[in-house]
Amino acid sequence: MIDIQNATKTYGDKTAVSDFTAHVESGKITGFIGPNGAGKTTLIRMITGVLKPDAGSVTLDGKNIQTQPLEAKRTFGFVPDSPDLLLRLTGREYADFMADVYKVSLEERRERLEKLAAEFEMTDALDTRMSDYSHGMRQKAIIIGALMSDPDIWILDEPMTGLDPGAAWILKQKMKEHASRGKTVFFSTHVLEVAEKLCDRILLINQGKLKYDGTLEQLQEQYADKTLEEIFLEVTGRV
Repeated sequence: MIDIQNATKTYGDKTAVSDFTAHVESGKITGFIGPNGAGKTTLIRMITGVLKPDAGSVTLDGKNIQTQPLEAKRTFGFVPDSPDLLLRLTGREYADFMADVYKVSLEERRERLEKLAAEFEMTDALDTRMSDYSHGMRQKAIIIGALMSDPDIWILDEPMTGLDPGAAWILKQKMKEHASRGKTVFFSTHVLEVAEKLCDRILLINQGKLKYDGTLEQLQEQYADKTLEEIFLEVTGRV
């Protein structure tokens, strides 16, 4: 569960996120959508503790990211919007590093890495440096790393970027499986078709403000059964 209360972040005279309040439930996949520059990445950085909000609070499974940073960070796995991290490490070393951070036992990490690497077709690349990976392979390595701790909360920022159709399908299955076990999945995406088919709930942000929080069915009822793409364009003033 992620609870965001009145979160606000400004840069000089520009307000990137304004008085944002939302409750991201466990056991569901929540999609976070909005146009470029709407404040998605800024909000995700506040949720994960990368940025400090100017006002408001964020709690993850009841732990405040500002006052209990270590406890809060142990609750989530994070897939950032760029996979270009720690590229001198091999895929295996990166997975082990993430397992060390979350204190995953040797037995658990070996079993988990073997399974995830096979699913994402990364087994033969685990002992290759990530600097030699394609963008899609780096993305898969980052996803595997985020899942090494089997986190209660899984936060993903544009996770489909660079993935081939097979890897994207596996990722979506993983997200469904995660939610089915009562865990929280929160991800931002520009691919509205994915959000429409995958999400139990939608948060729509525009110009730093929350414009909609609810199920797709509720949203379509409100907008006369339009598609998510049509609703998105209308709410963001593109049509």
